[in-house]
Amino acid sequence: MCVSMAEAQFSGTTLYVGRRRHPRHGAIEVLGYENTAVNLADGPNAMLLHLPARTMTPDRFVPVGRRGERVLAAMVDAVRPLARSAGALTMDWMSYDGPEAVQVFEHDVYTVLLAEDPTLVPAALGRVPEHRRPRLDPALMEFYADHYPLHSIAVCCFDNADARRAKPLLTWYEPLDPDVLTAPALDAHTGGPPDPDEPVPTDHWVVFGTDEAPDGWGVPVGYERGLRGKVRAFLPDTVLGAEFATAMPNGDFAIAHDDLIEGRLDRIERLRPSR
Repeated sequence: MCVSMAEAQFSGTTLYVGRRRHPRHGAIEVLGYENTAVNLADGPNAMLLHLPARTMTPDRFVPVGRRGERVLAAMVDAVRPLARSAGALTMDWMSYDGPEAVQVFEHDVYTVLLAEDPTLVPAALGRVPEHRRPRLDPALMEFYADHYPLHSIAVCCFDNADARRAKPLLTWYEPLDPDVLTAPALDAHTGGPPDPDEPVPTDHWVVFGTDEAPDGWGVPVGYERGLRGKVRAFLPDTVLGAEFATAMPNGDFAIAHDDLIEGRLDRIERLRPSR
């Protein structure tokens, strides 16, 4: 799972989405993302994530630090014994609209371009260091503008050496829909726009958390000792999750918050891009 700006292979993806009552930011949604990337392009590349949030800023990308390299792996370790392959899921539709400028900043091994209007990204590529600056097919940005108009887009630029050293990506936001948790999982590895009608193979874990669950919900996560308090404040105590390893319609994963609290992972939906 992932959309790239040039040819690449991504495997072993972990997606985490959770509702969290943060001591400073209040009720937020947290997204965690990690995979193994192999850049097949001659030069730099980038992975693209569409975030279900209207307003994003660089300070919402959380540095996990050295002790946080296994935070998502720890979640998978927790749910693995209980999980079973979720198989084919139902599909739903979603559409939004939105605007705004491009912010460029360094995060872990990435130079990130963050925008509410993806069509502004091509003009900002010159602000990315040359060794990380990928070629861009404008049709890819137009695809996101057409299909995810109220989302923010994060373009995470890396070079061949960077991909091997990347830590888990952790970010937070106020979600577009307070009743549904959505994990961005659109897939396309050629540099061009995804084909919403083409089934794609999946090879990842999708994990969910919520602070609103009753006592006894989910399975506890064993994080590494010494994890910084600033990182731990964004992470769940307990999680539920499922492994996906089959061909599926292209799109995102989503579950209603009420279904998550009831432990109904069979109600995870595959959301295709809006038209």
